[in-house]
Amino acid sequence: MTKYTDQGKKDTRSGYGEGMTELGRTNPNVVALCADLVGSLKIQTFIDENPERFFQVGIAEANMMGIAAGLTIGGKIPFTGTFANFSTGRVYDQIRQSIAYSDKNVKICASHAGITLGEDGATHQILEDIGLMKMLPGMTVINPCDFNQTKAATLAIAELHGPVYLRFGRPKVANFTPVDQKFEIGKALHLTEGTDVTIIATGHLVWESLIAAEALENQGISAEVINIHTIKPLDEEAIIKSVKKTGCVVSAEEHNYLGGLGESIARTLASHHPTPQEFIATQDTFGESGTPEQLMEKYGLNNKAIEAAVLKVMKRK
Repeated sequence: MTKYTDQGKKDTRSGYGEGMTELGRTNPNVVALCADLVGSLKIQTFIDENPERFFQVGIAEANMMGIAAGLTIGGKIPFTGTFANFSTGRVYDQIRQSIAYSDKNVKICASHAGITLGEDGATHQILEDIGLMKMLPGMTVINPCDFNQTKAATLAIAELHGPVYLRFGRPKVANFTPVDQKFEIGKALHLTEGTDVTIIATGHLVWESLIAAEALENQGISAEVINIHTIKPLDEEAIIKSVKKTGCVVSAEEHNYLGGLGESIARTLASHHPTPQEFIATQDTFGESGTPEQLMEKYGLNNKAIEAAVLKVMKRK
């Protein structure tokens, strides 16, 4: 049913690294800042090729945001890099006051997001970051699904003026989107056409949604799968058009259901086309230590959980 196949597992953070390497060669205004996590952010090649355009700030994330804001005044396009927890929760005041409020052209790039950070445990597994960032006026929020899309998103945000939050992960996951697929900020991607249910997913849950859709097809259920890589601005038109056809929706994300993609979808539908909806997300809880696979299973963030949610929501049509 789907034209998408796993081209080989890759980590999305490496997609960011490759995107930064390309930007280093093509855009002289792009500069990189990092909070002592060069290896984790995969930006060593950018540094080797552009040492004068790299700033190692150490474990001083708040200072990094202030420096980035200042660099924009001289026309630079700063990309900050650290773990998602330290990119948002630790420095929220600096982002709000120095970047968002004054509409600074800073790209906040956050690795190791969500529960698939794994063994590092709850203190590092931020599940609130999308909510924190989407509430800031003027902040664009992007959560790509695989290596190829993360690289494309990294390139795209360099061309967009204004603050951006780019979220990606630690583990190797299926790399399935076309290498040459155009990345349009704010534009949803229809991965499969369906008539019985709409599955709207972001990040690592997009591939899980495709697996679920194939299993559902074997049960005679036609699922439409939509990849929402841009959570803000949200492609409301694509969402409304799809649910008018299918009559029900399942949202899927590696994030707390409070403040995430599912909540944005629910607000959209409440305003324009009230529709039964089920939420695949963490249920107002912190994470814990474990492998990504163990945690996705325990917290109901995989294809089996999506499949079950579809069967449940269809009964509410």
